[in-house]
Amino acid sequence: MKKNKFYLLFALLLAIAIGQTLNAQTNKDEIDYMQSIFGMEKKAAIAEFLNIGSDAFFWTLYDAYETERKELGKKRLDLLEKYANNYVDMPDVITDQLISDIQTQRKSLDKLIDTYYKKMKKESGSKVAAQFYQFENYILARIRLEVLDSVPFIGELE
Repeated sequence: MKKNKFYLLFALLLAIAIGQTLNAQTNKDEIDYMQSIFGMEKKAAIAEFLNIGSDAFFWTLYDAYETERKELGKKRLDLLEKYANNYVDMPDVITDQLISDIQTQRKSLDKLIDTYYKKMKKESGSKVAAQFYQFENYILARIRLEVLDSVPFIGELE
């Protein structure tokens, strides 16, 4: 049951990311709407996974984390769109900047998870913090894998 919810969440986010980039349409309102739906589903899944009930400290931190994560998610979508828009003719300068931006975004998200792990550990204990850490990294790894599987390598379609 829990795995099914994870896959559902993942599929929703992937549809958002790929749909937005392949169509090269960035509509801030649509992205915000889809992120809010994903966020609600994700919150329900993490509540079930952690089984912590109404721990106010945890949920306050989690909501703050989600706000920051959503901003990084928008940057990821922007990078996927930039990749799609430049795929056919990607000069070295754009390639280098794109890879640099992707590395920065990846490190920022990993650092965000690490930061909130420490905060949650302090407020809600090691077990809850570790479960949060596992959940977020699992979802993130699945998303990264699906994006990599769905987006062609540079030069693959030439």
